[in-house]
Amino acid sequence: MREFGYQRASDVAGAVALLGADPDTRFLGGGTNLVDLMKAGVERPAHLVDIRALPLDEIESTPEGGLRIGATVTNGDLAAHPEVRRRYPALAQAVLAGASGQLRNMATVGGNLLQRTRCGYFTDVTQPCNKRAPGSGCPALEGEHHNHAILGASDQCVAVHPSDMAVALTAFDAVVSYETADGPGELPLLEFYLPVGDTPHRETALPTGALITGVTLPPAPTAANSRYRKVRERASYAFAIGSVAAALDVRDGIVRDVRLALGAVASRPWRAVAAEGVLTGAPADAESYAAAAAAELTAARPLPHNGYKVTLMHNLLVAVLTELAEEAAR
Repeated sequence: MREFGYQRASDVAGAVALLGADPDTRFLGGGTNLVDLMKAGVERPAHLVDIRALPLDEIESTPEGGLRIGATVTNGDLAAHPEVRRRYPALAQAVLAGASGQLRNMATVGGNLLQRTRCGYFTDVTQPCNKRAPGSGCPALEGEHHNHAILGASDQCVAVHPSDMAVALTAFDAVVSYETADGPGELPLLEFYLPVGDTPHRETALPTGALITGVTLPPAPTAANSRYRKVRERASYAFAIGSVAAALDVRDGIVRDVRLALGAVASRPWRAVAAEGVLTGAPADAESYAAAAAAELTAARPLPHNGYKVTLMHNLLVAVLTELAEEAAR
């Protein structure tokens, strides 16, 4: 491992200033992703700025009726918070579906949003990877790609985003707050992650030198009837091969509102806009759910060894929507 400097930040402005002083500096939260990448040689920062002591570890209700989640709130505290469990249950379920209890007690909300892909070619510095070394190629196209993207990929990169939490936040229209040397700013999560295109090494629209300070969930009554369902290759501590965050409002047998986001199918959490459009105003029945899933997955472009994901995601969407409708009818 490359030697690196270490400093603890005592306030947000000081943390941003330390990062601005050297572009080869990284913020350190829980370190559950960054430290692993440093050990593998993927990340080689000259300095780390520890931000765990910053006053960003609270979850508070907003005047509008949403929630404001600080960037250094741990995943464990987020999943256990009574208002998160009551108002946005799919978010709590998504966090609990990720990693182990020990890791959730270290990992932070801000760090979770910025975690990087677990593609084996990305984490192996002996292999080419356009995300790690732009222009070097994407060996996953012809190599191991059974858990890679079926939506929104390009010839430059077919890796998927690993976060469970970000999928649920995407379904609920979360907004990311940040601080730069020029002042504060905000990004809707739908705009936070960049399309992979020809620049897979550019993963987010976060300005250079920015520190994530929190995430705001707008009020969403539909979110109270929500669910996160994750399919993985073993029962615990495994990344998704497909996941769905869904919220459903059914009245008089008609879908009045629906929120859908998919995980492990693209380079970013995938908001299922086409499926939402088909379902809104439609009968809450199996035929509508199947039509919505088909509409969303029409754009899928699977690789030779991950076509199973199209069927998996279709069935998963239908199953989760069916369960939510049945619960709403009780």
